[in-house]
Amino acid sequence: MPGAPAGPGGPGAPGGPPAPPTGGHAAPGPGRGDGSPWWKSAPRIALLTGTVVVAAALAVFFLRSDGGSGEVFLQAAAADGNDPFTPSTAKDTGAEATAAPAPAPSDTGGTRGIGGATAGLYGGTQYQASCDVERQISYLTDDQAKGRAFASAAEITPDRIPSYLRGLTSAQLRADTRVTNHGYKNGSATTYQAVLQAGTAVLVDDRGLPRVRCACGNPLGPPVAAKGTPKTKGQSWTAYRAADVVVVSEAGDALDVLVLYDTRTGEWFERPVGTHGDQDRPVSRPRGGMTTAPPQAPSAPPGPTPSKKPYTPSVSPRVTTTPPPTITETPSEPAPGPAYGPPAALAGPGAPS
Repeated sequence: MPGAPAGPGGPGAPGGPPAPPTGGHAAPGPGRGDGSPWWKSAPRIALLTGTVVVAAALAVFFLRSDGGSGEVFLQAAAADGNDPFTPSTAKDTGAEATAAPAPAPSDTGGTRGIGGATAGLYGGTQYQASCDVERQISYLTDDQAKGRAFASAAEITPDRIPSYLRGLTSAQLRADTRVTNHGYKNGSATTYQAVLQAGTAVLVDDRGLPRVRCACGNPLGPPVAAKGTPKTKGQSWTAYRAADVVVVSEAGDALDVLVLYDTRTGEWFERPVGTHGDQDRPVSRPRGGMTTAPPQAPSAPPGPTPSKKPYTPSVSPRVTTTPPPTITETPSEPAPGPAYGPPAALAGPGAPS
């Protein structure tokens, strides 16, 4: 097996907890007066656990080198994509309905890992499904050859296709996301690396991983590292930046609900796993949920630009001009818990050559 790039855990990666003090008089940990070491604090254990889960998932991303051809295909939210399994069953698509996550720091240099349980990792319209699951089932069960190929890529048996799809959850990606995609060609499933645009309608499993792209019916899997410097292919989109692409790592435990963000209304809601909008429940903004920001605008061309007099709105001194927080959310200090993995430079899709 070819040598794989070094995974997370190099300089800057979190170390393990310190060894417990020996002797009969342990000094109290920082900030705690009960004599308990800092690493026994529940919030710190949760933070450490989340970090380890994401780091382990990214290590798998590095070490899996099978299927990495050196090409990464960019797929817009509503595009058919390469070798679609079925006609589109997407009911709620479009990057204009979603906001990309706040841009990664400029020094990360690559793809970021985000845990599948992160609140706001996915979005959608409250009380509305992103995909027509029953139509997807019909397409795959009516064509037995496609059904067998789909089942093989999804690692299930063909007779399980209906129950498998009904157990997934309709949602939209809220970040450009790297995946292993599968097409259908000459009676079998093909495999290729892809970046799916924010706004893509997908079906998500109970570990928070995208499993089906609804615009083409293609099964999805975790990405694999491309061999050498990857080349991006396909039609890009205005907000695409390689440094903003994310890799979703599976949640440590099976999820009961996905916490989604409705970008049309600025509201948060829960969608029970295996449902498609009919059982949505409004919730308050969760602590540690993914923050949002408008996609970055393209860089302005060099050269002088005409100066403009700043526009000053005419308002009463008692009227605030600060936009609502749900529209102008800005990144804040990460809250405790596994909301984000540590920024990590991956071999994800590089800049187009």
